[in-house]
Amino acid sequence: MKNIPHQHSIAIKPDDIDFMGHVNNANYLTWVQDAVIEHWQKIAPSDALATHLWVALKHEITYRKPAFLDDDVIAEVFLEKVHGARAFYSTIIRRGEDVLAEVQSSWCCVDADTLRPMRIAKDIAARFFGSGIK
Repeated sequence: MKNIPHQHSIAIKPDDIDFMGHVNNANYLTWVQDAVIEHWQKIAPSDALATHLWVALKHEITYRKPAFLDDDVIAEVFLEKVHGARAFYSTIIRRGEDVLAEVQSSWCCVDADTLRPMRIAKDIAARFFGSGIK
């Protein structure tokens, strides 16, 4: 099965710029979180959106090049695999053809009511890998 990528546009704000004149590294975490959540919201069925929440467990970021205020930046998200309540994502942040950062992250799905870990049903996970979409 092939995973379905998602492209998330990033708007760089003046407050994102640090003392060195480029985007502060901490902003990349916000971008990744926004991109992953948007990916989930785009593909998951409405009943899952109401009952499932996501908590980041780990991010590993490799910074390649800096981003600047007027840059046109895109985060491309890929769901690599789902295992129980955990989802493993790869995100590539680009400015045109230039890779600015590569991020590997893991997330835990939690029940919206109890906030306890919640397995991802196979039919929901299948939607992210090109099957089960209606």
